[in-house]
Amino acid sequence: MSNRIRYAYLKQHTWLYRRNYPADVAMILGVAALKQSLKTSDAKLAGVRAGEVNTLFEATVEAARSGIQVRLSDPAWATSTADALANLRTTLETSGGVAFPAKNRQPAPTVFALSREYLRRRGEELRPGGYKSVRYSVDLFSTKFPDRPITSLTREDGRLFLSLVPRLSRLIGKSPATQRKTMDQLLAFSTDRRDWITPRTQKRIWGQVNHFLDWVVYNGHLTQNPFRTIRFEGKVKPAPYAVPTDDEVRRLLREVNTPIHDLLRMCLLTGMRSGEAAGLLREDLVMKGNLGTFAHIRPNRLRELKTDASERLVPLHSELDQVLDRLPPEGPLFPHLNVNQVTKAFTHLRERLGLERPGFVFHSTRKWFITQCERTGVPEHFTASLVGHQSARSENQLTYSIYSAGISDEQKRGIVDQIRLPC
Repeated sequence: MSNRIRYAYLKQHTWLYRRNYPADVAMILGVAALKQSLKTSDAKLAGVRAGEVNTLFEATVEAARSGIQVRLSDPAWATSTADALANLRTTLETSGGVAFPAKNRQPAPTVFALSREYLRRRGEELRPGGYKSVRYSVDLFSTKFPDRPITSLTREDGRLFLSLVPRLSRLIGKSPATQRKTMDQLLAFSTDRRDWITPRTQKRIWGQVNHFLDWVVYNGHLTQNPFRTIRFEGKVKPAPYAVPTDDEVRRLLREVNTPIHDLLRMCLLTGMRSGEAAGLLREDLVMKGNLGTFAHIRPNRLRELKTDASERLVPLHSELDQVLDRLPPEGPLFPHLNVNQVTKAFTHLRERLGLERPGFVFHSTRKWFITQCERTGVPEHFTASLVGHQSARSENQLTYSIYSAGISDEQKRGIVDQIRLPC
């Protein structure tokens, strides 16, 4: 059999079909030709499929000339999207092909319009803290190219945006002067400053902008993400949390009039995250006879959990009995606190006490608890089950988690009772 197939040609081991529409039909369809991958390198099979596409071509021409509304469809063996006409138009636009006028053709949505739709949907999926981070990144991008059609974005636009991000101040979002500002205005605010955002934050912004564009592709507004091949070159350095010293813990706990005093003490003695402690309900407390009171960390009406491993039973240290007596007898134990308020209150307390050093934040209380467990000889996977980590740092962590039922309540109680706050 000859390898010549009418209206088809071989390109990089794949047969492609192309046949130009008559001029009158092209004006109606808004596209110059029918293009279709035959999805095969076999000449015999390509000939059969080219015949099918040729039949489709003839039917399309006849329908267009008869005034019937035309919707291009693919053969059963094709895996392209259902809206082949839209994809062909996009291909012609981006490749600089000849454009034909089309009736009732909708303009491409702008970057800003799509960003609003994306943020609305993400707001329904994410918790407030995660959504705030995504909104910060996407707002920077959408206010840089607000009126640009999404299809006009190029790789050079991505390189420009990525080059501007390191020039932003870390005060953006914290200073009232930066609220509701465009990226150009924020760059002007950051001029002559030296408190730039870290490479870690830059990488997070870049990743979230790319996630937005991937969503745009998924929803059919772009054929591919034009920024996907741009590499982030910044070097991200680890920024571990600082471990409070005994003296720092003593000074923090002396401030009994701070609104976070009881919660601070609870987190130091249990290793809970601030959101886990602030979201505790009285009904989350479980009495286990001689083993005392346990807190059941689980999703409730106040908060979700970070990971599946976060759900756990944590024994409350005997020193917390007096704290529990002071807390409400029903409902939320800390009704006037949330993560944002805890973080700000701790920052004010730390500044007032002069405890300023890199990495010293409220989450450091969790690291203090883990450090105390380590110093008293607690195995790492025991500590992981207490603080809700996914698993211990072990090469066999997956196998271990499958076969182990976890440590007992008696073992948990023994570990927590060894923890001592500095006198």
